[in-house]
Amino acid sequence: MDCVRAEDAYTSRLGYEEHIPGQTRDWNEELQTTRELSRKNLPERLLRERAIFKVHSDFAGAATRGAMAVIDGNVMAINPGEETRMQMFIWNNIFFSLGFDVRDHYRELGGDAAAHAAPTNDLNGVRAYSAVDVEGLYTLGTVVVDYRGYRVTAQSIIPGILEREQEQSVIYGSIDFGKTVVSHPKYLELLEKTSRPLKVQHHAVLNEKDTSVELCSSVECKGIIGNDGRHYILDLLRTFPPDLNYLPVEGEELAPESQKLGFPCQHRHRLACLRQELIEAFVEHRYLLFMKMAALQLMQQKANKDKTAALHDTSTADAESESKPQALEASEKVADGTPTSPTSSESTLTPDDAEATTVSENSAPENQEAPADLKSAVPTANTNGTHEPSAAERQNGGCDSPLEGKEADENIPGLAQAKELAESLAAEDGSGIDPKSREVVLNACKAVGSISNTSFDIRFNPDIFSPGVRFPDDSTEDIQKQKQLLKDAAAFLVSFQAPSFVKDCLDHSSLPMDGATMTEALHQRGINMRYLGTVLEFVDNMPAKAQLEHIYRIGISELITRCAKHIFKTYLQGVELSALSAAVSHFLNCLLSSFPDAVAHLPADELVSRRKSRKRRNRVPGGGDNTAWASLTPSELWKNINSEAQSYYHFNLQCESVDQAVEKYGLQKITLLREISIKTGIQILIKEYNFDSRHKPAFTEEDILNIFPVVKHVNPKASDAFHFFQSGQAKVQQGFLKEGCELINEALNLFNNVYGAMHVEICACLRLLARLNYIMGDHPEALSNQQKAVLMSERVLGIEHPNTVQEYMHLALYCFANGQLSTALKLLYRARYLMLMVCGEDHPEMALLDSNIGLVLHGVMEYDLSLRFLENALANNSKYHGPRSLKVALSHHLVARVYESKAEFRSALQHEKEGYTIYKNQVGEAHEKTKESSEYLKYLTQQAVALQRTMNEIYKNGSNASIMPLKFTAPNMASVLEQLNIINGIIFIPLSQKDLENLKAEVQRRQLMQDSGKIEKQQGGQLELDDKLPVDD
Repeated sequence: MDCVRAEDAYTSRLGYEEHIPGQTRDWNEELQTTRELSRKNLPERLLRERAIFKVHSDFAGAATRGAMAVIDGNVMAINPGEETRMQMFIWNNIFFSLGFDVRDHYRELGGDAAAHAAPTNDLNGVRAYSAVDVEGLYTLGTVVVDYRGYRVTAQSIIPGILEREQEQSVIYGSIDFGKTVVSHPKYLELLEKTSRPLKVQHHAVLNEKDTSVELCSSVECKGIIGNDGRHYILDLLRTFPPDLNYLPVEGEELAPESQKLGFPCQHRHRLACLRQELIEAFVEHRYLLFMKMAALQLMQQKANKDKTAALHDTSTADAESESKPQALEASEKVADGTPTSPTSSESTLTPDDAEATTVSENSAPENQEAPADLKSAVPTANTNGTHEPSAAERQNGGCDSPLEGKEADENIPGLAQAKELAESLAAEDGSGIDPKSREVVLNACKAVGSISNTSFDIRFNPDIFSPGVRFPDDSTEDIQKQKQLLKDAAAFLVSFQAPSFVKDCLDHSSLPMDGATMTEALHQRGINMRYLGTVLEFVDNMPAKAQLEHIYRIGISELITRCAKHIFKTYLQGVELSALSAAVSHFLNCLLSSFPDAVAHLPADELVSRRKSRKRRNRVPGGGDNTAWASLTPSELWKNINSEAQSYYHFNLQCESVDQAVEKYGLQKITLLREISIKTGIQILIKEYNFDSRHKPAFTEEDILNIFPVVKHVNPKASDAFHFFQSGQAKVQQGFLKEGCELINEALNLFNNVYGAMHVEICACLRLLARLNYIMGDHPEALSNQQKAVLMSERVLGIEHPNTVQEYMHLALYCFANGQLSTALKLLYRARYLMLMVCGEDHPEMALLDSNIGLVLHGVMEYDLSLRFLENALANNSKYHGPRSLKVALSHHLVARVYESKAEFRSALQHEKEGYTIYKNQVGEAHEKTKESSEYLKYLTQQAVALQRTMNEIYKNGSNASIMPLKFTAPNMASVLEQLNIINGIIFIPLSQKDLENLKAEVQRRQLMQDSGKIEKQQGGQLELDDKLPVDD
């Protein structure tokens, strides 16, 4: 049987296995009923989350297959008479639409570019509303699929929507971008519940009759009641506020920080939004400012009061100052640096307010990382209680507002008093609070842009600067405030978040290895990828640019591959299905091959015509028998990449060919190939590609095996399991390894319960468990858990994902500890090979890998090879951590040990002296590391002298010399394992009996405190237990 023809007959049917008559799944009903399941206790929540996850996974799978069938031309359109790009499809109860600007819907917002961006914005909105999970408010199942150059949005179908016109269905929101607007009390009530977590402001807009309409979302958000009586919201593309750095508005000036960097920039479309992570970070930052502002004013008042008291009669002064004794006491305690217990007024807060204040309180100081030079700058208050910024603050200020960027010392006097005041104001109607204190909060609220005058509450109006939306006259002042808030948020991104990302990379707390991990790191800080050019310029202008070379290189390769992806998208749209592999190989040749005149191989004509006759219905949207793709040349493609980099990322690339890019930025062609393949879904044959041949192209059409869809969808979370996991991590950091281990085991069970056997979060659980087993001395169990983590990482993330590379390294360590030396070496070599492909030789993580390999080789007495790896690690560490770093000192010590084993004492002495000097300068002579190094130096000197004596004896007496046997120490496995632990961040502190007793007493004391519910966050000053101490039971 001809399998190709059988496959063809199979796919040319309208659908696949789901399309059995009478058995199609009602996706919408399944998605919504799983959300309605009860969630009162843990078993119910587990059942609900498992059902949600299962249905979501099935829906995403079906939507992906459907989207591919649509693009391959195997699904009939529901409007077949219209031109192909305007067609819509229904298959297997899922509605499909293409990412083109149909009927000039997005004309004012940027046409096709806006239509392409809208589905991902909408998906982000769906994700946000799903996460808030308000009972009674429903979103559609949404999947965005990029396949063969087309973007397809797949959505579940609201019951009854197809029978009526859209104008009749929409009872909330607007179908024409704000010209006609309607509202509905039930929707306002439901959306009001989401407004605090999503920071969306309740606001009014004018409709076509100039009457005011209340909304609690953007105007585009539409509310439709389905035939099933459920309240659905859709078109959530403007859930988050606009990004003014990429939205030039006439007559509006951005903050100076943004202007200095050349913003606002013209973007392709007007749908550029700020990310949810940025909104969270901005609100946290403002909360900290609000607290400091209030604290400074309260201290000012106290100072003024003291002055008055000195002039007046002392008895009246006493009466005045007693009005708030507790709060002042607390503020003095904070000034001393002693922790105060949480204020009792927390318990009287209303649920909503409590959530707002306590969540911000807990999260703000932890997540807020201020630049170092700001931490030292303590704000000075002038006479009227306002705040004079110091020079350092002015230069680092986050926003246009007068108080931005004051990340001063945590222990500002009066901070606790300010907290208490803010909470009591939120709790009561404020009647029992003296007017002066109320004025303090009012001033602080005004200064940070809070929408309430009595408590901290920042929300954004998503309709500001939307074309066609008009606001009532009475809200002019509020609109001005909102505009200022948006400008401040945009400035916060470029003047605070972007530099903090660069700073994290500089101190290696963030260590991206490829484009995907860099994207993730930027997104975590709320930085959109359109800022990639700005971030690269930040890196380029840093004084310590050499230590950020790896970040710059990854950023450039990400920028090039993203530009190539944009071009590839339009390139593929004109390609016939039969010519797909020829077209993809031609594009890759133009992008990566040094062959100057890449020529496309057009498929034979008779093949095309035969395919066509067989697939009459195969009308690819926008396609035809178009062969324009074949005329692409390498120089034209690189010219387009340069102009794309300039227009989209505002970055000047200046590369006329791939070889020039490789030379100028130190890139690798194999890395570029990996990045572009992952981004566009190309599957290629595994073989050695000769990119640099100038006589023949690197790729032929046989090398292109397949093209996969790239799918974006909502990932449902296992919330209870995640909380267990976080509690476990917290326990481990406090030093309670056993309890941490139990919690993480429990989390693992719950994750398995919800997700099934394979999931990226299960992988993280197993990795942490393995590390804990290892620290607690159970090496076989550590090996078993880490093996599972490696297998899962390979399956879930891919065999060459940076996380998988790190899993291999952990597995190698545990193998070594279990005596499996050759397996450990194989794993490390494998990890190194993959890392070379992912990010190349020149990366700080490569230093760690090389140190591991060098140590294991030293252990098996392969000294020369070991030296090569360790010296490479030393060079890498010196480059990325600076020549005076403790990591470099450790590298010197490791190299010295190998030289000692080779009996080359002079070289060993030289390296150990370097290490000793670094230790002495960095940690002082009294430190145990310096002492250890000094001892080792003495030992090496003795050995060197003994060797020299022996040599002299030989020279003098020839063969009659009486030679003392020299002691050459072969490395023992315990010392090698100890060094391996140290470089991998696992440090066991040897404890004396007395230390152990003290530690046990400390652990018992903490346990008692915890049982009585009094444990406070004072870990900072106590024993740093981290994940270092194996607790003795």
